[in-house]
Amino acid sequence: MRKAASSPQPGAGGDSPSQRIDAKIKSLDDWRGKTLALVRALIKQAEPAVVEEWKWNIPVWSQGGILCTGETYKGKVKLTFAKGAALADPAGLFNSSLDGKVRRAMDLHEGDDIDEAAFKALIRAAAAFNKA
Repeated sequence: MRKAASSPQPGAGGDSPSQRIDAKIKSLDDWRGKTLALVRALIKQAEPAVVEEWKWNIPVWSQGGILCTGETYKGKVKLTFAKGAALADPAGLFNSSLDGKVRRAMDLHEGDDIDEAAFKALIRAAAAFNKA
């Protein structure tokens, strides 16, 4: 006898990765959802061919490899760049995981401004690194 399926959580089930990211953003009805939506839009502007994925129950943006992930916590949105340690960061956007040998991250808190031009440049640099 089969168990009845439980109700799917936002972003669960057979949805496409983009639909799961949409659902995640919608489920965050505060500044975190707005922030995640903004960085998603900036990523797509910087690299229109970016692939949206859903791994480890979080949004992932890839192009020739992972560019970054977008995790949400109670007090922050964390963008982890898979190969961030290899990227130049002249604007100093990385403010987390600075001791790592491979990854670097940006922790965004409520009220933080995002340097959109510098963020897009970082996304482009991550994509170029993956292509090299």
